[in-house]
Amino acid sequence: MRALQYFFREALGSLWRARGAALLAIATIGVGLFVLGFFLLVNTNVQRVVDRWSESAEVSVFLEDAVTAEQLKSIDELVAQSRLAARREYISKQQALERFKADFPDLAPAAASTNRSPLPASFELQLRSDVREASGAVNALVASLSTMAGVADVRYDRQWLERLNAIIRGARIAGAVVVAMLAFAAAMTVANVVRLAATARRDEIEIMQLVGAPFAYVRGPFVAEGILQGGAGAILAIGALAVLFQAGRLRFELTFLSFPILIVLLLGGMAVGCLGGYVVARHVR
Repeated sequence: MRALQYFFREALGSLWRARGAALLAIATIGVGLFVLGFFLLVNTNVQRVVDRWSESAEVSVFLEDAVTAEQLKSIDELVAQSRLAARREYISKQQALERFKADFPDLAPAAASTNRSPLPASFELQLRSDVREASGAVNALVASLSTMAGVADVRYDRQWLERLNAIIRGARIAGAVVVAMLAFAAAMTVANVVRLAATARRDEIEIMQLVGAPFAYVRGPFVAEGILQGGAGAILAIGALAVLFQAGRLRFELTFLSFPILIVLLLGGMAVGCLGGYVVARHVR
């Protein structure tokens, strides 16, 4: 315990003496962790919205104007036999027009000026919750419906949700690359700051070695310096994320990062700082 107190007391003194360079290292770590936290914050909220959309994914079967009763019956039987739909509902052209007016009240006068509904009739299929991930079966149903007589078009929500998920995965990879580069830059910045401290204390270190001080007491303060800089950078990043989150909540419904993720950010910053300090400490003889 005394050793730790000594390490961090010496580290604080060294950081104060080189506070300009230390602030640069803290800011560098803070920027890197802020970028990581921002990606995590965006990913958390985007994924929440995508999951909500996925839960309400529907298959919309748009019908031709000249569809017959027999064709409607065939479509309904195919859907029933598939056992994929928890609910199926026929929406007439007039019902579609009424929905349009309710959803887009600003355009309601223009829609009311037409003699007949310009919107097609449709079947709306609400998929069962236990088959939403069975994309093969649903895609087969969509393909079968597309070829049936009386069907003008089939829209499946999950198809564009899958494309959206692919974009999100690509953004995660790009974000990971950027964060890795920033983490490397932060570790090198911390190493340079600690190296300056080691140079300034060169005489003191030589004296400690001459009197037989253990290597842990010689190297420990440098590792502690890195940990303190990393922790301060993480706290700075978390504070900036909290400010950004509060500003975003004024316009959007957002969810902040969970407590475990915030702890990971803090420990990650300390680990990056520790790495930078260790790089220098291991060369101290």
